[in-house]
Amino acid sequence: MAPIRNVIFDWSGTLVNDLPAVWRATNYTLVMAGRSEMTLEEFRAEFSLPFDEFYDRVAPGISLEQLEEWYKESFADEQKQIEPLPHAREFFDFCRQKGLRTFLLSTIHPDHYQAQSARIPFEFEREYIRVMDKRARIQDILTENRLEPEATVFIGDMQHDIDTAHAGGIRSCSVLTGFNTLAQLRLSKPDLVVEHLGELQKLLDTNAMHLPNGAAIARQPVVTVGALIYDKAGRVLMVRTRKWSDKWGIPGGKIEFGETAQTALKRELKEETGLDVTEVKLELVQDCIGSDEFYRDEHFLLLNYTCRCVSGAEVCLNEEAQAFKWMEPRAALKLDLNRPTKILLEAVL
Repeated sequence: MAPIRNVIFDWSGTLVNDLPAVWRATNYTLVMAGRSEMTLEEFRAEFSLPFDEFYDRVAPGISLEQLEEWYKESFADEQKQIEPLPHAREFFDFCRQKGLRTFLLSTIHPDHYQAQSARIPFEFEREYIRVMDKRARIQDILTENRLEPEATVFIGDMQHDIDTAHAGGIRSCSVLTGFNTLAQLRLSKPDLVVEHLGELQKLLDTNAMHLPNGAAIARQPVVTVGALIYDKAGRVLMVRTRKWSDKWGIPGGKIEFGETAQTALKRELKEETGLDVTEVKLELVQDCIGSDEFYRDEHFLLLNYTCRCVSGAEVCLNEEAQAFKWMEPRAALKLDLNRPTKILLEAVL
């Protein structure tokens, strides 16, 4: 395979965090159409591109023009809260430093793109916006810009983006920062799934700008630490992450070279939750090999601990988790847990 020389970006959920704004504006549209609102989980499960097909399913019998008018009424204010995703600017700068050609291919409305890009500028070589079906345009884009398919990757957050890459015979990379879940993305068989653009940057840099096969990234066991954190009331902290298929689990991460396990644990918990902990106790060690729940093929050696908050239970999540709950331990067992967390909870109880 040739090294990557051309990058085609999706916009929504890939470079900017617009999922909450789109979800709220869609709910406004559904209410105006006399339909029921969706929870965020329902919206992510239902939403698809091209979006006219989505509205045909959820609000049949109403013209797309009317639906768009309602949507724009809400989205004009909602989009003011949209910010670039973590690592997006750094990755784009990395592409420019490496001399890669960069393009935008998005369904976004020109009015919305103008407003957002004025605040969140990325200097693409060429922009293709308001493309309702990207699959129908990709070959023309490759031809117009003389892009070699094997040296070109499309980065997006939805199945439609992966399907577009397949239609153009180019490489595909899915990010977990947007609209589709890991399970949905896997259905379209991307060449690579990454948690975020920062991970992709490291992979390209390490592999001399070649896009690695997702199944071949991890070739040796990875030692990680994680903990059930208790508060003063005896509740445990559960966090939900996209990289574990949107299931609930515990915070934690990899041990860095030169760190003791407990030092790594306290650092990871502080980074991911903002909490300082004490009374750290090792509970069990687990092998986790090739879990379907995790976003890529890994062999983890999991060091599982329990600990307690030093003071209050005010959690400040970083970008690795999307939600948290303090729960009674037995109640936590009823959540949609990843398997290692379920094993740990059952062992502790």
